[in-house]
Amino acid sequence: MQFRITIKGTPLLKYLKVMPIFLREYHQLKKQAKDGHIDFPLGKFHPCFEDRLQESGTATGHYFHQDLLVAGKIFKNNPLQHVDIGSRMDGFVAHVASFRQIEFVDIRKLNTQIDNIRFIQADIMDDNLNLINYCDSISCLHALEHFGLGRYGDRIDYQGHLLGWNNIYKILKKGGKLYFSVPIGIQRIEFNAHRVFSIEYLLTMIKGRYQIDSFSYVNDAGDLIKNARITEETIKNNFSCHYGCGIFELTKL
Repeated sequence: MQFRITIKGTPLLKYLKVMPIFLREYHQLKKQAKDGHIDFPLGKFHPCFEDRLQESGTATGHYFHQDLLVAGKIFKNNPLQHVDIGSRMDGFVAHVASFRQIEFVDIRKLNTQIDNIRFIQADIMDDNLNLINYCDSISCLHALEHFGLGRYGDRIDYQGHLLGWNNIYKILKKGGKLYFSVPIGIQRIEFNAHRVFSIEYLLTMIKGRYQIDSFSYVNDAGDLIKNARITEETIKNNFSCHYGCGIFELTKL
């Protein structure tokens, strides 16, 4: 049996190869400081070996692709009023707030005031939610799968995703846009993290309520496939995803 030790996903052997470079460059810097350059005294060690070994940044995965893709669509479509429900504040919501106002709804508190972001604390599973025909554009990215599983302090409800789905429909005006994403694959609950939705089930949720304007997805490798065709085969195999991300652009009928 072989043991493989990793640090932040990088094999230990690679770190050991970097160590001599680290020590050599440290002594080089220390010598330059002795030569009279003492504006910055040398403090304690803070090795960052992994940065030398990684690529220049993370440009892959569910959140990177969905946040950038949908923010671009909202910029292009320029709705009168855009509301986001539970998406990532430090990703998608921040992207949109860089060029327009956005209302952000979440069950948790937000104590920071941010330009272009109006925060509303609310539970989208609430039957008494008073936001009927409220806006012409809504996003809910990688959020609906959590509803009713207690992860964010919400109440346990096996049908929580449907309660949220129904309220989103009520909030959106007829002819308005819904930008919506959830994990896709073989349908299941992985408690208390999330649900994973089959394409077939998602289509039943959408049918009769929305027109599908576009569908893109992030596959298991973290790559974005834009404007994918939904066929009998891709419905059956969930676009070959175990834990992918389906991204819908919808118009309310």
